[in-house]
Amino acid sequence: MPRRVTTYMVLALLSAFAPLARADTAAQESKAVDPSQLPAVSVAEARRASFTETILVTGSIVAREEVLVSPQIEGYRIIELLAEEGDRVKAGQVLARLDRNALEAQLAQLTAQVARADAAIAQARSLIVQSEASQKQADAAFVRVKDLIKTGATTQSTYDEREAASRTAVASVTSAKDGLILTQAEKTQIEAQIRELKVRLSYADILTPSDGLITRRTARLGAMASLASDPMFRIVTKGEIELDAEIPEAYLPKLRLGRSAIINVAGVDERRGTIRLISSEVDKATRLGKVRIFIGDDPALRVGAFARGVIETSSSDGLGVPPSAVLYTADGAAVQVVQDGKVMTRRVKLGLRTADGVEILEGLTEGQMVVARSGTLLRNGDRVRPILNNTTAVSEAR
Repeated sequence: MPRRVTTYMVLALLSAFAPLARADTAAQESKAVDPSQLPAVSVAEARRASFTETILVTGSIVAREEVLVSPQIEGYRIIELLAEEGDRVKAGQVLARLDRNALEAQLAQLTAQVARADAAIAQARSLIVQSEASQKQADAAFVRVKDLIKTGATTQSTYDEREAASRTAVASVTSAKDGLILTQAEKTQIEAQIRELKVRLSYADILTPSDGLITRRTARLGAMASLASDPMFRIVTKGEIELDAEIPEAYLPKLRLGRSAIINVAGVDERRGTIRLISSEVDKATRLGKVRIFIGDDPALRVGAFARGVIETSSSDGLGVPPSAVLYTADGAAVQVVQDGKVMTRRVKLGLRTADGVEILEGLTEGQMVVARSGTLLRNGDRVRPILNNTTAVSEAR
């Protein structure tokens, strides 16, 4: 038999027995590997869970709207204080009083000047009546002399005298009427001064313009009221407060007006608020934006107190795994699935993230086991002994 044929027959026989040899080797290997000797790996089950994404913000409690109460007249001494810090006041309530003696004295003087002006007006009117009577008499005499001059019964000098007397009488009436107008104008001016003085007198009572809570009082008895000094009172309008917080610019697009938030202040139970204002500007130095969370009238909270806020940005129900189970690589997120005792790496698409879990949108099915703490120590194909760790499992959805 030729040597080439013999070689082909040997190769064919080896090929036929090769699968059997490999199967026998695999079986021997499987029998040789003791499962108890495999490395133990904590695994978690992919479960349905509820996810609520939140953002933590910090800031201070401030007034929703603040009213600054300052004196509207200056140079007068504070003689009475009727409100303290912490008092709740109503619109129009008197907070303090200024010394009004000087203003009342000026008012008395102006009132006397009005009485004098009234007397002068009465005299001016009497003078007008008298002047008009004299004018009629002078006009009548001038008319008579006109008739006499035509007949030659009087002289030219008499005619000139009567004409001058008539014109003088007209001028006297005009002067008397002008005097009345001037006196009336003086009275009007005095009355305007009285109205202004009464307004200034009303400013001697320091009133609150709206309902609210007094948070600060700088007014002191005996001090002089000044427009340039600090406001006498600071009032939180209607007692409404809110959290003035800062937030990184990356989170600003996730915020929406009206979303709820939980407010935490030291020594006080949790409070709920809503987003009232989202700043349209980011600080160039800190890269932080402003957000205002409205709380309302809450006597337990103090303006200026430090507070933390937790804002709910979005929520969903989906498949979740513990945050430590997600492996972040240059190609994207992945998890290490344990199936039939072997590790397999799978690419996944992530959704919402919380402190307890990460939502998996694609790449896993419910019930699959994943390595609870993924890392580079395990590679595809590694045989492991999975141990379910309930403490690392994500909370189930309700």
